[in-house]
Amino acid sequence: MTSNNMVNIYLYTRYERFWHWMQTALILLLLVTGFELNGLFTLFGFKAAAEIHNYSGLTWLILFAFFVFWLFTTGEWQQYVPTTRKMLSVIRYYTYGIFRGEPHPVPKRKDAKHNPLQRLVYLSLAAALLPVQMVTGFLYWGYNSWKDWGLGWLSLEVVAAIHLAGAFAILSFLIVHIYMITTGHTVFAHTRAMISGWELVQEGTKIEDWEQKKRKAPQPVT
Repeated sequence: MTSNNMVNIYLYTRYERFWHWMQTALILLLLVTGFELNGLFTLFGFKAAAEIHNYSGLTWLILFAFFVFWLFTTGEWQQYVPTTRKMLSVIRYYTYGIFRGEPHPVPKRKDAKHNPLQRLVYLSLAAALLPVQMVTGFLYWGYNSWKDWGLGWLSLEVVAAIHLAGAFAILSFLIVHIYMITTGHTVFAHTRAMISGWELVQEGTKIEDWEQKKRKAPQPVT
């Protein structure tokens, strides 16, 4: 028998929370200074923006290396293994069910913090977009050393274009992510969980249970 009680579970470790908020701060700094360097606005001034951008990028690179090390030494990499199980149910939930008050088809668990759609998105970020952004940023930073590194054949325009496109992709993800964190059982539930580590989750709720209750509910007389 399933239960609809909310249970409080310790979902995010101290390191996960530190990584999340530190990465958030660095990404925001990189976006703001990067767009300033491209002439969209003036905030820090070109020289200061360049220095902040470079140091933030190098810090992010080091932090990401520690994150990858943590993933593989703790076994948390398994949280990002992609799966198609209930993928369509999750997509249906975010495009339709969430607006009707349906329960999430894949409730969070300690051993499964991310639903199938999140796994695919986060894996794409961690394995593709972020590494490309870091590599192109590092190349941009070391442009004057390309010949010494044997990379004289590279095009600065191409590297810069890829780096800028990656910045817009990260900004797009950030906008969607900010919206998604408001879709918990309360607007700030997911944010509080990423601060304290504890999150209230629905215990034993399945989408099939909700559908069964809906079918049994009395229908209005027409």
